[in-house]
Amino acid sequence: MSKLTPKKKRFGDEYLKDLNATQAAIRAGYSEKTAYSAGQRLLKDVEVQAYIAKRMAEREKRTEINSDYVLNRLVEIDQMDCIDILNDNGSVKPISQWPKIWRQFISGFDIADIFEGSGDERELVGLMKKIKWPDKVKNLELIGRHVNVQAFADKTKVELTGKDGGPIQHGLSHFYADDETNS
Repeated sequence: MSKLTPKKKRFGDEYLKDLNATQAAIRAGYSEKTAYSAGQRLLKDVEVQAYIAKRMAEREKRTEINSDYVLNRLVEIDQMDCIDILNDNGSVKPISQWPKIWRQFISGFDIADIFEGSGDERELVGLMKKIKWPDKVKNLELIGRHVNVQAFADKTKVELTGKDGGPIQHGLSHFYADDETNS
């Protein structure tokens, strides 16, 4: 195996910053016009692949963030329960009482004043609090990818043909005719 050139090494280092091959190629000194194809070619280079894999393994060891960590975090999000942050009457508990997982993973938290009246007679009558929950469906999809569950992949293919394999001439109404007579 030949030695990795300084330019390929720089590409590998730049790629690790944002996992964007085109931008990594540009930052490594490749032409902007050919950066996309250069980046794709470099990602297929066995030496560059080995260098990136080695650096990623070093980073994983250093940060202690690996696929197990990611999957565990996704499971924590999946197990979040709104009762942890809401009182029985629907009011929001003080943030200091929220479990850490909620403080880390809510997508948004907005507070708005509610007023009645106008001008000098305007009076604060309440607060509206909006909490944006994590996207549980997306979270489950990510968990499914980690454990190789294809629950979200649509692998169903339906093909309808008419008599002798030809096209259906009269729509789908004949499929429902039997159901109507049997009901």
